[in-house]
Amino acid sequence: MLRQALLAVSKSRRAERVITTSPLTADVVRRYVADDIGAAVDRLSRKGLRVSADHLGEEVTGRSQVENTVTAYLSLLRMLPPGADVSVKLTALGLRLSEELAFDNAAAICRAAAARDVTVTLDAEEHDTIARLHAVHAALRKDHPDVGVVVQAYLPDSLDRCEQLGDARVRLCKGAYTAPGAYTSTADIDRSFVRCLKVLMAGAGHPMVATHDPRIVRIASTLAVLDGRDPTGFEYQMLYGVRPDEQTRLAALGFTVRVYVPYGADWYPYLMRRLAERPRNLAFFLRSLLSRG
Repeated sequence: MLRQALLAVSKSRRAERVITTSPLTADVVRRYVADDIGAAVDRLSRKGLRVSADHLGEEVTGRSQVENTVTAYLSLLRMLPPGADVSVKLTALGLRLSEELAFDNAAAICRAAAARDVTVTLDAEEHDTIARLHAVHAALRKDHPDVGVVVQAYLPDSLDRCEQLGDARVRLCKGAYTAPGAYTSTADIDRSFVRCLKVLMAGAGHPMVATHDPRIVRIASTLAVLDGRDPTGFEYQMLYGVRPDEQTRLAALGFTVRVYVPYGADWYPYLMRRLAERPRNLAFFLRSLLSRG
């Protein structure tokens, strides 16, 4: 119930106004959202970590907003090092206005990213966008085979998706939205995640294991060994500001660790979804606010 409440709050304009205008919020947000993307990327790179940068913003309602988003990504690409990644939400590229528009904009970003030796990953969003997400991804791969896509384990068709994407770059995550018929219990989502992970590790693609769960981290490394993958044959992905010591520990062991770094002014929906994904983070968030009061 708490998770559902937090997801509802993420869409509340009134709650957004209250939280984003609070003088107590800025320091907490800065822990999870980079205020200077260039500095954040440089700092993480010096620690041996890779990045996937995400210009926050989604559900745009006009073409001018879409154009601003594309411009922001093209500017972002110029400051990223080779081997970096950008995460892109298709709704920010105009998916709800036109699938063709979103495809054209994603293709433009892919072309610019390839010139910089940077990859692109299409982020998963609300359940009603998933079919179009995968349609755009399939079309993009004809010219940009390295473009990645996110699969959310909380969706009941996630295993089928992974089987269809056996030779692709796939970021597997638990999921931070709601959907009819979706898994809701932690145990069911975890089981789905591991089933999907087994398929991806046994495939010919590049699994991107997006988790902070110590048990799943161990399962991933074990499956990699069983499937003959060396530590660079897959990667762990973790969120900016979450378990930074574990990120550097895994990198020191020789694993590829990529940190998902969101930035930009439109941070409210992102932060609320992170709290919904792990409701116990809400206690930390509230304690952080109170400690700064």
